Amino acid sequence: MKSYKFAKLLLAGILCLTTMTTAFGEIATDAKLQYNKGVDYYKLGQFEESANCFKRAIDLDPNYIDAYYNLGSILEYLNQKEAALSVFKQIILRRPEDYEAVFKAAVLSKNLGEYEKAKMYLTLIPLDSKMGAPAQQLAAEMETTLAELQTQQKQEEAAKEEELTDGMYEDITSPTGLVTDKNGNLYIAGFSENTIFKIGPDNKKIVYIKSEKIDGPIGLAIDDNNNIYIANYNKNNVLKVDTNGTITEFATDIQSPYCLYINNNMLFISSQGSNTVIRRKLIR
Repeated sequence: MKSYKFAKLLLAGILCLTTMTTAFGEIATDAKLQYNKGVDYYKLGQFEESANCFKRAIDLDPNYIDAYYNLGSILEYLNQKEAALSVFKQIILRRPEDYEAVFKAAVLSKNLGEYEKAKMYLTLIPLDSKMGAPAQQLAAEMETTLAELQTQQKQEEAAKEEELTDGMYEDITSPTGLVTDKNGNLYIAGFSENTIFKIGPDNKKIVYIKSEKIDGPIGLAIDDNNNIYIANYNKNNVLKVDTNGTITEFATDIQSPYCLYINNNMLFISSQGSNTVIRRKLIR
């Protein structure tokens, strides 16, 4: 049972403990310990201490989605709406398709009187998703519909596209490869930190992926299903990261892979160590 139900369960005095997820793979053990302490404090009705434990879990594992959910839910329960909204925003940055978190952000924004922001969040929720009906109801409370909001959003995005100006993304250590997805997110490989950064359309930067499997990332590519491919220079392989954050080895024995390029169903890899360009068929 997903922890987004935690907000509802708070009022009933029941907590679901079975599912603990991170946006990108295995949860750090020390983060789990803090999470469990947060659960224990919650059971005792010590909500401030519980929230502090969930905060520490997030500090130890910045992609610990359940910890964000529980922290945001407690803050909302304590009527700390702005703090709760900030927490749910962190989930959205890491998992944009998490429409429960998007809906929570819309509700909190509305309750804070920020109707335009609430409407913006609602535009991200597909009508045919399980959050489509409650999102439609929330839109009706603001005297509009999801269809109207999404049409308006598309028009605004088209206008912004025409107004793009020069700019700069700062504080990115040893940036190498770049790639964007269909949602306007920018992914940047940080070579010396073995990290993939993500910058959203709002220009906010987060650590998207950091793993021992990554060593010297250079080229990046993204396919039609939003799987990201990483030229792993120092380990002589190409990694694939799916939308759940699972990292697998896509191609091995590639000597010093450098640039990546996708055309149709084929990934092209430049091998600096062998002076060749290799092509591999993508698995759909």
